[in-house]
Amino acid sequence: MDPGGGYWGRVSPFRAGFGCRCPRCGQGRLFAGFLTVVARCARCGLDLEAQDSGDGPAVFVIFVVGFAVTAAALIVEIKYEPPVWLHLVLWIPAILALCLGLLRPFKAIMIALQYRNRSGEGGSSWQ
Repeated sequence: MDPGGGYWGRVSPFRAGFGCRCPRCGQGRLFAGFLTVVARCARCGLDLEAQDSGDGPAVFVIFVVGFAVTAAALIVEIKYEPPVWLHLVLWIPAILALCLGLLRPFKAIMIALQYRNRSGEGGSSWQ
């Protein structure tokens, strides 16, 4: 079976990633916990135990959230000139919510892209 194709059809890495689903079949759950990858897909049996996305998703989340929150804080500062404590009340929860909300799908997208491109840590192969 060809990664991303063959018997299971071609699953979009972004569709599987945003849904936190198996990169091969697009239906099985990818995570057992918040960020813990399941050992094997319950639907198609894809071995996911050795696959890890490393620090890549965290870096992308930092860039996306950092840009968005900095732009929003700058706009709020220029338009309304709120006190510093209000900036802290606004942006700290926003940063936490965005980072935690985006980390899971970004990790799933990274794993799905590794599957699609047959890459992995230490040259491991997908089964």
